[in-house]
Amino acid sequence: MLERANRMSLDLRSVLVTSVLNLEKLEIDLYRGTHHWVPRTRRLFGGQIIGQALVAAAESVGENVLAHSLHCYFVRAGDPKVPVLYQVERTRDGRSFSVRSVKAIQYGQPILICQASFHSNQPSPLQHQFTMPSVPPPEDLLTGEELIQLYLSKPDLAEKAKQGLNKLLADEVPIEIKPVNPPDFYRCVAMEPKKLYWVRAKGHIGKGDMKLHCCVAAYVSDYSFLDTALLPYPGQRATFLASLDHAMWFHNTFRADEWMLYETESSWTGGSRGLVQGRLWRRDGVLAASCAQEGVLRVKALTTSAVTNESKL
Repeated sequence: MLERANRMSLDLRSVLVTSVLNLEKLEIDLYRGTHHWVPRTRRLFGGQIIGQALVAAAESVGENVLAHSLHCYFVRAGDPKVPVLYQVERTRDGRSFSVRSVKAIQYGQPILICQASFHSNQPSPLQHQFTMPSVPPPEDLLTGEELIQLYLSKPDLAEKAKQGLNKLLADEVPIEIKPVNPPDFYRCVAMEPKKLYWVRAKGHIGKGDMKLHCCVAAYVSDYSFLDTALLPYPGQRATFLASLDHAMWFHNTFRADEWMLYETESSWTGGSRGLVQGRLWRRDGVLAASCAQEGVLRVKALTTSAVTNESKL
């Protein structure tokens, strides 16, 4: 009975822990990471590289310090056909803060440069935060997969649209999402550049090590983040989207395998670039983390007939 329970526990374990963020140690401060989910762009998912880089950095610091911030630059596209090497440099160890620099390497060249800072918790009388948006609980909302099934059930759905939605369903993304205000899949109406959705890692992680939950949250934070900047432009379709940099700040403890509200907004676009910011909220209203990212946004205007055809789907 105990053996069966242990086996079930392993089966329920989040793939983010057992595979994606489970690095192979090659040498002191040198690790190798493999891939689980590859986006339809056929480039490595940026959140995976960020999460793995933070795992490598966290391996080199003491148990009494946790990540409080990271700043990353994506310098080359990642190749999903080969593993990624993570080389850690122990930049500084102070009494309260430790800083690590990480290079993610493929074919002998960096694809990501990351700096992460770790801090031992220090009590302070200074404490404030924004107020969490008031939204329906995740139990009252449909998952992304359920929303796609709802669209697929429409009898007048065009065959091309069915194929696109089925490809989305086939993606083995290791996170669950429940949009608060689901956008139209065909983006026929201009929307404010803001999104709200509940998010969590698939599978069980447990209380465990807070360092691990930070790494999972770093992975999650990059998913569908840059898309926020496209919401006001239904007449444009992206021909190329890529993250340029990504920053994250961890404020309070949380569990990445429990529902958190991800609030994202875009304050600016221009020059074929877009800026997005995000906040991850615990269900009890505590601000868990903040994020920011700039990315390349290259688009192509749809013809009037294309927009009209999509609106009829």
